[in-house]
Amino acid sequence: MNRSARAFWLRSPGHGELRDVTLPRPAADEVLVRTLYSGVSRGTETLVFRGGVPGNQHASMRAPFQEGDFPGPVKYGYLNVGVVEEGPEELAGRTVFCLYPHQSRYVVPASAVTVVPERVPAGRAVLAGTVETAVNALWDAAPLVGDRITVIGGGMIGCSVTALLARFPGVRVQLVDADPDRARTAEALGVDFAAPADALGDRDLVVHASATEAGLARALELLAPEGTVVELSWYGDRSVSLPLGEAFHSRRLTVRSSQVGTVSPAARPGRGYADRMALALDLLADPALDALVTGESAFEELPSVLPGLASGTIPALCHRIRYTDPA
Repeated sequence: MNRSARAFWLRSPGHGELRDVTLPRPAADEVLVRTLYSGVSRGTETLVFRGGVPGNQHASMRAPFQEGDFPGPVKYGYLNVGVVEEGPEELAGRTVFCLYPHQSRYVVPASAVTVVPERVPAGRAVLAGTVETAVNALWDAAPLVGDRITVIGGGMIGCSVTALLARFPGVRVQLVDADPDRARTAEALGVDFAAPADALGDRDLVVHASATEAGLARALELLAPEGTVVELSWYGDRSVSLPLGEAFHSRRLTVRSSQVGTVSPAARPGRGYADRMALALDLLADPALDALVTGESAFEELPSVLPGLASGTIPALCHRIRYTDPA
């Protein structure tokens, strides 16, 4: 079996490269996976690519199979779909998702992979890590039937949350973004769209995912009395100001964070990572989520593609990376 692989490393902020890797022989409780696709999470990964992870967040920002340290050299990423080439009989030949960086082959514990349902195409399954975040956000937000909900920020996370909210019975959802091109994404997901200045008010819940100070302030403005903003943005090393004067207290508004890595015991007792990931992959049977994959490149092009994604010259929600097997 082929033990050679290539991996993408961030050599230093703004500079990536492909490196050759020799894989170990898998142990009895491990799998060797050949990658079919990986996905670039434009928000977090481009923050890492620019070297924007704050020093006091280096530990909490580590990906499960990260090698190296911020700001670099570091091997980072967490959206990987592949085929098990070696491993336990029940996994051999199966398509799986793993929170692994961009690498053509890799060896991980069998417990680190989740089988992709047959009804979910491998190319769509790269969204599992992002939809998992959206699942956690909605467990935290706990929307109710008939709620008036706005999602501010039409990036990968915001659109994943929007896609799931669109399935809730009786819920009226509006996606808000400064980019008018996101209107097409909203249409594909079956929800309304508005620019920030035109967004509907009197909302029971606003999910904020724009990672901007202006977006968070607008989220508070759109709330109905007793409404809640769920903050999903990751600001990296930036500080933000929040208008907590004026009518914030008299309207009894709430701002709460949603943590990406762990499930709140209060939100879903007894539910852990495996439950959340299995649910995310099951939800990806919906073809509407294909709207979140907005570009694709070959793995060999990744060192030149990531600078474009980081600068915005390559517009993207999820940019998919395609692998070919040289063996």
